[in-house]
Amino acid sequence: MTVPHPKSAEPGGTTAPEPVRRPSPWRGQGDVVAVVALGGAIGAAARYGATLLWPAPSAGFPWAVFWINVMGCAVIGVLMVVITELRAVHRLVRPFFGTGVLGGFTTFSTYTVDIQRLADAGHPRTALVYLLATLPAALAAVWLAMVATRPALAWRQR
Repeated sequence: MTVPHPKSAEPGGTTAPEPVRRPSPWRGQGDVVAVVALGGAIGAAARYGATLLWPAPSAGFPWAVFWINVMGCAVIGVLMVVITELRAVHRLVRPFFGTGVLGGFTTFSTYTVDIQRLADAGHPRTALVYLLATLPAALAAVWLAMVATRPALAWRQR
């Protein structure tokens, strides 16, 4: 038995419908991917530069990465208030700055590697302090930045 070609006539003189093609999830997203990649490269380069200027001693607290994460989170708090509450911005601003630049600048993967490095080097207390201090400090930075930005924007709009 043979199966008729989908475009061949069916009995009764009608043709079979074309199969439905779903659009690619990437369709129309190339510019977003490009700005995230560009922003990520800028943020990662800035982070790398900061760690070269302020290297962590092998047994010491990784202050550079700690402050990078805290400052980056504070800037994310400011950015989100400005973008969502001040005025409409171009659709690529948030992916470029938020996901790209600040996502590349902050580095919670290095944070976890530093914790492991400290623990493996026989400094579990320093690793534990770093583990317990970074996340609350980063979350507090986002919150404080948002709280401080709102009145500053309200004052500016008067």
